[in-house]
Amino acid sequence: MTDTRDNEPVRGSRLGVDVGRARVGLAATDPAGIMASPVATLTRDPKNFRDLHAIVDEAIQRNAVRVYVGDPINLKGQKTASTQDAHTFAQQLAKMLAEAELSTQVRLIDERLSTVSATQQLRQAGVSSRNQRSVIDQLAAVAILEHAMVLEKNTGVNTGVLVSLDEEGEVDG
Repeated sequence: MTDTRDNEPVRGSRLGVDVGRARVGLAATDPAGIMASPVATLTRDPKNFRDLHAIVDEAIQRNAVRVYVGDPINLKGQKTASTQDAHTFAQQLAKMLAEAELSTQVRLIDERLSTVSATQQLRQAGVSSRNQRSVIDQLAAVAILEHAMVLEKNTGVNTGVLVSLDEEGEVDG
């Protein structure tokens, strides 16, 4: 896969995750890491972690090198009520990926306006607000992933904040 200490982007599939209180949107790139597509809307499962297991399974199937988890900060760059929830989710995901012996990095990335962008796309496509619920989270995940890919391409380095584990496999920080 990749050396997680290396800050240069590597070729490979990436996943994008939009964490909500009730649902999780999941998107993925092609194996070359060029084009993002919606994958699934998962139901949050803080007790049994079925949502996290599904993402780990997707990372395994796609041989993903990165998972970008949206970091819900407001337009002023401040934490929101959902920020800690997304951080905890990202930490749990990093731990589960490590337990599955994957070197897939988990990175938190600014997700400002991802849901707004997804909603606008659906409206422009003529999708009624009632029918948006089933795909809005997936499209927000696509927006998060596309944002990360553009930043990687433009800067030449990995983007976002790496969620790392200490020597005992626990989340740092």
